[in-house]
Amino acid sequence: MLQTLLVLAIVLAALTMAQTLAHALEFPGKRRLDRDAYLKVQAIYYPGFTIVGGGGEIAGMLGTLLLVFITPKNTGAFALTLAALIAMLSAHVVFWAITQPANRYWMREQQLGPAGAAFFRTDTAAASQPADWTILRSRWERSHLVRAVLFSAALVLLATATAAS
Repeated sequence: MLQTLLVLAIVLAALTMAQTLAHALEFPGKRRLDRDAYLKVQAIYYPGFTIVGGGGEIAGMLGTLLLVFITPKNTGAFALTLAALIAMLSAHVVFWAITQPANRYWMREQQLGPAGAAFFRTDTAAASQPADWTILRSRWERSHLVRAVLFSAALVLLATATAAS
């Protein structure tokens, strides 16, 4: 069971890492877009990144958390799995603290269903945003760079835990 769960956690970490890496790789090209083009491009990410990415990210964290509980303590695999979980949780904090407030701003003019409106809470999106949209763009883009590094680290840590177990 331990090996099966570890493989599943690796697959889910890879799914999330791939999405964060995709955002990171877009960064140079998106910096060349003007405001209107950038705002149009931002809307294409939803719902795919929200539903698939968010669901995979949460499932990966829960699977890794379960791994922490069932991996024998005082082993290299335990330490690596715990470090992977910490990297994932750190990436999640970055999402809620930096990425999601920007998402709310980008989505404020989109027609959303009830679930999307609740998730993005677009009614409060503009209240605390900087006047210069490029500041928000930089925060959003850099948050994805940080998340890509953290999920890449989590993936490597989980893969290494496989060898250590």
